[in-house]
Amino acid sequence: MRPEIAFILWMLALVVASMVVYRVTSSGRGHDDLTGRGGSFVLGFWVRNWFYWCIRPLTRASIAAGFSPFVFNVIALMLGIAAGGLYATGHLASAGWMVLLSGLADVMDGEVARGTNVADARGAFIDSTLDRFSEFFTFVGMAVLFGSGTGSLWVVIALGGSLLVSYTRARGESVGVLCKFGVMQRAERMLLVGLASVFDGAVGAAVGWPQGRVLIIAVAIIALGTVGTAVYRTVWISHRLGG
Repeated sequence: MRPEIAFILWMLALVVASMVVYRVTSSGRGHDDLTGRGGSFVLGFWVRNWFYWCIRPLTRASIAAGFSPFVFNVIALMLGIAAGGLYATGHLASAGWMVLLSGLADVMDGEVARGTNVADARGAFIDSTLDRFSEFFTFVGMAVLFGSGTGSLWVVIALGGSLLVSYTRARGESVGVLCKFGVMQRAERMLLVGLASVFDGAVGAAVGWPQGRVLIIAVAIIALGTVGTAVYRTVWISHRLGG
């Protein structure tokens, strides 16, 4: 058995066990959004609530250690840059883990900010802006990996779509309309890219695909989902503005 598959199986076992524990507790019996983040999540609010419940000890430990939200902002950015470099050099599995860890660091900065009551407009701006930089470097690394083929085209569309998803929300907020609806938001993009990268080698070996095929499929899904979400938000916000 490939090492990454064995590790993932152990992780899945831990995930299932933690979900059972969360389900039997009073906090895990509802399906409403308990995080206060709003918006939508393709796997449902219950899964998102469970995830934030799981990282609560890490959040408390980070606050006790005196870590600031900006520390996690920088960590997320550095991991995104590292992922880009690993993609560019063909190390897909390692790049995938960097993406997943970057996503975790991105979540932690917000949790620490709220837990220490230091969340403000400046922090929100730095957080969202560094997220875009991190994602940019990650997709650039993929573009280098795929060269001038179809995969690179999907990467360009996915990167553009990802930026459009963020832009339509930000532009809507600037004119007084908040829209968080749609699929392939940042958490979903990072989860899909990360898992596809980790499993790319194992799935490719099992079905005879070349390196990067699974990742290309994931990026194509992201491209279609992000562009579709950007179009939906454009129409939705336009209707709310009237005229």
